[in-house]
Amino acid sequence: MHLPNTDRRTFLKTTGQFLIGFNLFPLLNCSPSEKDPNILQAYSGIPERPHGGRDLIDSWIRLDAEGHVTVLTGKKELGQGIRTALIQIAADELEVDIQRCHIINGDTGQTANEGYTSGSNSIEGSGKAIREAAAEAKFFLLQLASAKLECSLEDLNLSDGTIEGLQNKKTSYWELLDGQYYEKTISGEAPILDNKRHQYVGKPIPRADILELVKGKAHFVHDLRLPDMVHARVLHPPTYGARLLSIDKAKVEALPGVLGIFVDGSFIAVIAEREFQAVKAWEKLKESTVWEKPSINPLPDRLFADMRSKAQKPEIIQENPNISEKLNNSPIRLKSAFQRPYHMHGSAGPSCALAKWEEEKLTVWSPTQGVYPLQSTLADLFQVELTNIRCIGVPGSGCYGHNGADDVSAEAALIAKAFPGKTIRLQWMREDEHQWEPYGSAMIMELEAGVSKEGMIQAWDSKIWSDSHSTRARGDAGHFISARYLENPFEFKKGGFSGGAYRNAIPLYDIPALNLKLFNYDGPLRSSALRGLGAYANIFALESFMDELAETSDMDPFTFRINNLKDERAIAVLEELKSKTNWNAMGRSGNEGYGIAFAKYKNTAAYFAVMAEVEKDPERKSFKLTRMVGVIEAGQCINPDGIINQTEGGMIQSASWTLIEAVKYDEHGFLSKDWNSYPILRTNDVPEVEVYVINRPELPPLGAGEAAQGPVAAAIANAVFDCTGTRIRELPITAEKINW
Repeated sequence: MHLPNTDRRTFLKTTGQFLIGFNLFPLLNCSPSEKDPNILQAYSGIPERPHGGRDLIDSWIRLDAEGHVTVLTGKKELGQGIRTALIQIAADELEVDIQRCHIINGDTGQTANEGYTSGSNSIEGSGKAIREAAAEAKFFLLQLASAKLECSLEDLNLSDGTIEGLQNKKTSYWELLDGQYYEKTISGEAPILDNKRHQYVGKPIPRADILELVKGKAHFVHDLRLPDMVHARVLHPPTYGARLLSIDKAKVEALPGVLGIFVDGSFIAVIAEREFQAVKAWEKLKESTVWEKPSINPLPDRLFADMRSKAQKPEIIQENPNISEKLNNSPIRLKSAFQRPYHMHGSAGPSCALAKWEEEKLTVWSPTQGVYPLQSTLADLFQVELTNIRCIGVPGSGCYGHNGADDVSAEAALIAKAFPGKTIRLQWMREDEHQWEPYGSAMIMELEAGVSKEGMIQAWDSKIWSDSHSTRARGDAGHFISARYLENPFEFKKGGFSGGAYRNAIPLYDIPALNLKLFNYDGPLRSSALRGLGAYANIFALESFMDELAETSDMDPFTFRINNLKDERAIAVLEELKSKTNWNAMGRSGNEGYGIAFAKYKNTAAYFAVMAEVEKDPERKSFKLTRMVGVIEAGQCINPDGIINQTEGGMIQSASWTLIEAVKYDEHGFLSKDWNSYPILRTNDVPEVEVYVINRPELPPLGAGEAAQGPVAAAIANAVFDCTGTRIRELPITAEKINW
């Protein structure tokens, strides 16, 4: 990534000026005072009002009497920039100045139920709904204006919410509404603004929260301060399935500031007046408890063998009766197996949430990815009606799927139930985050393919072994980790959706005969959704294998892929990458290696191709990732800056998974407890990153947030082979796995 040589003062001055010009005023984000940071106290041009259903305009777009536009979305801002992007969509469709626009994200008291913010579908889903609602609102208001100004719709001129008719007669959106709500449904038939008339969509409007983040202002749930707030810590069991045998509470209760200890089965929590006091009490609690600890099996050195041996009857995802014949008749036939370890989210800040029980009603301030699923699962936990629980989404510091956000929210609510009237602020310790979050599952991918003499793939046989990639809370309290350790525990019911395990396992390439089998595995560690789900490992395997097939067919890796594709958009992305990297003229000194990879995320979302460059040092038997170049196409690009940021972040995170990361454990418990025992890519190891966007404004937007994860892994592996001759079958790619 090429950054200008700008000092911090100049950066803040110029950024501040730009953001003031586009004052997006995101709700639940602004702090009125640096001395008293309360990120919930923000400008709101509308009173709080429950949404009336997804089909109502008012559930997505509201206008107040002061001339403001409020956009509502059930999706959460996770750092991907959707607040800004959704405002861009609404401002254009309503044809108003973007400075009028504000947004509310994820609040069961106000926004529509859009489930989880996952699968890279916020712009595809929420963006489409907001665009249609805004178009419907504008069309409705123009009809009102036509009647009031006594002229036809064709005679109206609209500018920033002001509507002018014949003889200089004027009205406005806000005058027409007169403080009332729309109370109209979205028909889906209102005309959508031509993309050639967009003022904001397609422009790199800066995220409104960047300046606040740079200046260190209150932004995250960790920064939230509410009245009657006390601090809590939970002492989690030392390992899965451990049971509390005894606890000496007296020594802890005697510590300064301790307000109480709550014990329910093997769930232990302490609250104190100040956070440091809660931490000291937590440390004393660790010394004051005795546990029965089961061992963890299988151990890492037996994990992949165990996955194969315990495989039950496979789930048949796709089957072709002629696969064996096609493979046998292919002049080129290859078979390879690939493995990935458990990966963690590694969120920068430990999970944190606030909760308060008052008059039999619960309010939770949470960094969850889904306020409504959290609400329904809390209702199951406490056996209360949904109307008694309100979940308000607040940004967390790093969320890439199902991390500890829902668990910490449930734990805060459990503690708050024991201490009604107090606002409980619970933050996990770093070791809690590393040990108790759900990991991305370890996986095995076994691939076999047959290729013709002309380099055309004739048959493809895939087998996958994987644990679940989706154990999110969806109304069953057993999905909260601590609910399983209560005196009356909730049962964790595994199973259900298995699609995450074989995400992107079916190649986008044109293959006449294809088999895909999934072997579901019940592994030793807790697993769930991590950015990209199974697509990361499946694309690593698939695109590494494509390079092997290209080499065996004596073909250039670009040519081999393009020849086996029919999707013109996919071909265009690969051609653009080939051009941007000047592939044909790229020199080979012997110490540099270059690899490429490609995928269309989920085979339905964004197209992404990447080239990785590595440099080896044979004397030291080491290598370094030095450069990555990516090309992404996600249909209509709402915000180029946002899609580039998302893609760069995904590329760097994937590089870290690919080169360094793996969860470590033994029979006694977790060994990956902190950043030393679970290192991630450091700043000085981040390679040069370039991202190019192909914008197709005539096409619908596609999800882009997870497109980079898998291709980057394969591109790095292919680059390592290019300069060392070693094919990488198992992640992470360490120097010890290379034949020097």
